[in-house]
Amino acid sequence: MKLNKIIQLCVLTVCILLTSCLGDLDLQPIDPDVTTSRSAYNSPEAYKQGLAKLYASFILTGQQGPAGNSDITTSDEGNSSFLRQMWNMEELTTDEAVWSYPNDFGGTIFNLHYHSWLPTDGIGAFAYARIMNSVVLANEYIRATAGSSDPDLQLYNTEARFIRALSYFYGLNLFGKMPFVTEANLPGAFLPEEIIRTDLFEYIESELLAIQDEMGEPKFEYGRADKAACSMLLAKLYLNAEVYLGAGNERYTQAITELNKVITGPYSLAPNYLNNFLADNNTSPELIFSFNSDGRYSQSYSAVWTIIKGNAGNGGFSGLRTTSALVGKFAPTDPRAHFLKEDVGQSLEIEAVNNTKQGYGVNKFRNVTSTGQIPDDGTDFIDTDYPLFRLGDAYLMYAEAVLRGGTGGDINTAVGYINQLRNRSGDPAIGNITSGQLTLDFILDERARELYWEGHRRTDLIRFGQFTGDTYLWPWKGGVSEGIASEPFRSLFPIPADDRALNPNLTQNAGYPGGN
Repeated sequence: MKLNKIIQLCVLTVCILLTSCLGDLDLQPIDPDVTTSRSAYNSPEAYKQGLAKLYASFILTGQQGPAGNSDITTSDEGNSSFLRQMWNMEELTTDEAVWSYPNDFGGTIFNLHYHSWLPTDGIGAFAYARIMNSVVLANEYIRATAGSSDPDLQLYNTEARFIRALSYFYGLNLFGKMPFVTEANLPGAFLPEEIIRTDLFEYIESELLAIQDEMGEPKFEYGRADKAACSMLLAKLYLNAEVYLGAGNERYTQAITELNKVITGPYSLAPNYLNNFLADNNTSPELIFSFNSDGRYSQSYSAVWTIIKGNAGNGGFSGLRTTSALVGKFAPTDPRAHFLKEDVGQSLEIEAVNNTKQGYGVNKFRNVTSTGQIPDDGTDFIDTDYPLFRLGDAYLMYAEAVLRGGTGGDINTAVGYINQLRNRSGDPAIGNITSGQLTLDFILDERARELYWEGHRRTDLIRFGQFTGDTYLWPWKGGVSEGIASEPFRSLFPIPADDRALNPNLTQNAGYPGGN
């Protein structure tokens, strides 16, 4: 059986294996027109090609780049990539990013700004489908490599389990509950059962703990998940445990344990903040795990392409800007503030969401190298990798976990980590902080200053109790220019209506039509 599309999870198809450029994972694709699951894994190279397809599922959209023969059913394949949907849902729902064009996703994309999304909105359906696409691909690969005595295949199997856990983590974070399938569910037509949020948390945690010691050593191969990536994902799971499991179920000590493993590893801050977001950011000593791009060999319209090509004020298609709420968090001398302002025709305030000249552009991500060279690949695509996990984030997470009462760390070390971030460029203008200044409110704002547009903001605001309600307002929250409160149930996205129509085992999240 050939795989052209994973149309719905209830029909588990056979996995066809393709490749993308992921450093050493850059191999020729297996031809999807002639390859079946029985013949796919007929050589060591084929197994690595299969692993590359799993990593590529976060960036690429189908079997032809930049768009063609999509892995999911979609009317707009280029707009449907896993990373682009995760970025949209984490950033466009917050004070950090605004989209210009109201007709996208069937005219529903502004619902993200307004906190008015519905189960019928396309963006949620695309994200849900991409998560399950990655899960299904990983399941097939895990099944194909299970029980091997070959050390390489054992490692590949472990990485596939990490990729599945990461995919389910996004489901946990965005939707709370998901259809649940593993390699034990053989291909065939069936309706998966739903796994609730607490059980999904425990499953992800148990998987990561089970594979952690079997993964590659930190930095063993760029673009592949290793022990440090596993620790970072565990730390994020633990830092947000009270969101996922309920108040009183804190895991801050466990978060510090995992973060200490990362911080004492072979990573260091990039001497220049921007080096983490340029076309040669694969050379940054700070990146722990990234989703990789190559303008020649792995072309897509994923999040990084959109961020760079769609940024207002830089000659692109002006799809993205930011709000005055984010800009106002930076001191005038903060070297991390990379905004395109009035000198290129952008105003600070946004009076109309669809006015591309209102709102500063953000030129933090760039398709140029640290030496100023533009990649010579002869395409309109980009070479900049997406830094999913980096050391700067680990420092901030450590400080927060200490402040929230976790043991295994201390406040003086936390202050030192924060000051390293603030002074990495050698510019003392923004200054050191003291232990008395290190508060949770400071951490939330410092995370915005350090990590803006890296896909963390919604999760951060939820953890700090500032995503919904009126504790924190920003422009166009709730659908008005000054911002108004949104409903508490908006901390979770709705289960897509079409998925529920096809699978009666799926229940709706509270607050949405059909929810309880």
